[in-house]
Amino acid sequence: MTKIKVVIADDHHVVRRGLLFFLKTQKDIEIIGEAKNGQEAVDMVIKLNPDVVLMDLSMPIMDGVMATKAIREADNEVKIIILTSYADQDHVIPAIRAGASGYQLKDIEPDELVQTIRDVLKGESKLHPKVTSHVMTHLSGQNSNQHTKLDELTRREKEVLNELAKGKSNKEIASALYITEKTVKTHISNILSKLQLSDRTQAAIYAVKNGYLKE
Repeated sequence: MTKIKVVIADDHHVVRRGLLFFLKTQKDIEIIGEAKNGQEAVDMVIKLNPDVVLMDLSMPIMDGVMATKAIREADNEVKIIILTSYADQDHVIPAIRAGASGYQLKDIEPDELVQTIRDVLKGESKLHPKVTSHVMTHLSGQNSNQHTKLDELTRREKEVLNELAKGKSNKEIASALYITEKTVKTHISNILSKLQLSDRTQAAIYAVKNGYLKE
C-alpha cells in the first residue's frame, strides 16, 4: 500500500500531537514532518516532498496564507488543507486564493478529516459548510455577468469544467473524455483565464454555483 505522506503545520504543540497520534492509526497515512510555523512548513515541503500539508493559519514567522503561496510556487502538486478555528471571510478567501485545496475547521470529526485528506489527494475540493457560503459570495461578487463568461468556453472546455465540478483529478477527466492529461491541463488553464479564476477549486465551486454540474 502506498501511504499518503503528510506534513502537519501548527504552532500549538498539543494540536500537532493530537493530529499525529490520531493520523498514525490510519494505515494509509504517514506523518513525515511537523512544522511549528509557516517557514518550517515551506522548508519541509521542499525537503520531504509530502502529498498533503495540514496548515494552520495563525502561526509565527510566516502565517498559513503566506506559507501556502510559497509552497504553491515551490511545488504545485502538493495538496494544502487549511485546518483552523477561523471561519470568517477575511481568513477564508485569502487562503483559497493562495491555493488551498481544502478548508476545514478544528472542530471537524477525526474521521471526516481523514476522508478530507483522501479526497483532496484525489483532486477534490473540500470546504467546511461554514466557509462555502463565503467563497460563493466572493465569486458571485467577482463577476456580475457570469453566464456570458461561461458562454465564452468552447464545448470541450465546458465538458472539462463539468468533470472538474465533480471533483475529478486530471487523470480521471482525461479518462472520462478520452483525451490526454496534458490536454486537460491546457483546457483548465483556458477555463481559469476566461472565467478570471485562480485555481481549480474556484472553478469547481463556480460551476456548481452556476448550475453547471451535469450528469
